[in-house]
Amino acid sequence: MRVLLLSYGSRGDIEPMLGLAVRLRELGADVRMCAPPDFAELLGGFGLPLVPLGPSLREMATKAVTATTPAPPTSLPERAARIFAETYASVAAAADDCDAVVATGLLPAAAAGRAVAEKLGLPYEFVAYFPTYLPSPHHPPLVWPGRQPSPDETDNRVLWDLNAENLDELFGEAVNTQRATLGLPPVENIRDHVLTDRPLLASDPVLSPWVEPADLDVVQTGAWIRPDERPLPDDLEAFLDAGTPPVFVGFGSMPLRDAQDVTRAAVEAVRAQGRRLLLSRGWADLALTDDQDDCFAVGEVNQQALFPRVAAVVHHGGAGTTTTAARAGAPQVVVPQLADQPYWAARVAELGIGAAHDGPVPTTESLSAALGAALAPETRVRATAVAGTVRADGATVAAERLLAALSG
Repeated sequence: MRVLLLSYGSRGDIEPMLGLAVRLRELGADVRMCAPPDFAELLGGFGLPLVPLGPSLREMATKAVTATTPAPPTSLPERAARIFAETYASVAAAADDCDAVVATGLLPAAAAGRAVAEKLGLPYEFVAYFPTYLPSPHHPPLVWPGRQPSPDETDNRVLWDLNAENLDELFGEAVNTQRATLGLPPVENIRDHVLTDRPLLASDPVLSPWVEPADLDVVQTGAWIRPDERPLPDDLEAFLDAGTPPVFVGFGSMPLRDAQDVTRAAVEAVRAQGRRLLLSRGWADLALTDDQDDCFAVGEVNQQALFPRVAAVVHHGGAGTTTTAARAGAPQVVVPQLADQPYWAARVAELGIGAAHDGPVPTTESLSAALGAALAPETRVRATAVAGTVRADGATVAAERLLAALSG
């Protein structure tokens, strides 16, 4: 039995799929992975050959952040058509001897994955990593480019109906034009077609509960956590052992427009709290502002091993980083940049396990205030308590469910 996993997105989209891939293989299945070329080394470390999708996502994201003017929404249909066509070509070539397709990430790419499944007669599953990607009367949709609803509209069902209309305007013609070339019928609601009426939700029920009743028959499995047994580098171990637990600061696969200003604010805010700082370079290429020995910079490391040893985690609010820090019992400061990150910032604050920074650009003063809240003793107590409730078996639940369905 062979399963094709499609993930067109950043590191936070790839890591959970890798967790599922590892568990599927442990249960006896073969796995193929389609993802941007940026992650060839990561997947290769697990013996998973990469079927590359499109150009480097890191380069695309960096250009988008550093551009003097943002790309207009009118360019999105053209980009969607290109993403669909490129993804379809790659996935179709990889899926001809597969038994199922599991997809996540950008909507046009997932639409291509579903089209491949239709052409080959394969089961198709969509997975979301946070509840607000999925329509529900209990929360509003993410904000997409294009036509925006009136700020006075607060009915979630109305907002989700407008969201479907907007996504059809952005992507519908592009997707249906490509489907027609493949001999597939058009679809009227691109969003619901991609998500299906029974999507998977790979997030922890305590950190991000799915509220019932809802229109979709959502299967919440728990977060998909990939195993990581890598030791920490010797120089990092030496830094950790040389003093009190540092504050970790990193923005993962988020490029930042003013990276050095953000670093400067972080260094000053952490020092203002009397703490040492551990800076993760990430896709923003963050670099230390001086050579004092209370700060240390690292590249890619095992966060599962690192976060239990830090005083707090300052990050962008990706699903994976939020979950890893919560499992470690580390207080958090979430500085949300886009997409699901404001949701995770709000959840961290609601749970009392950290602070939500107001806005994407931290200053020394704003970050110091958020750190003060996160480093309070009561926050550490609450974070420790929540850590004991976070499940680690989500990938197992999903893998067993998928293989049982394919065997039935």
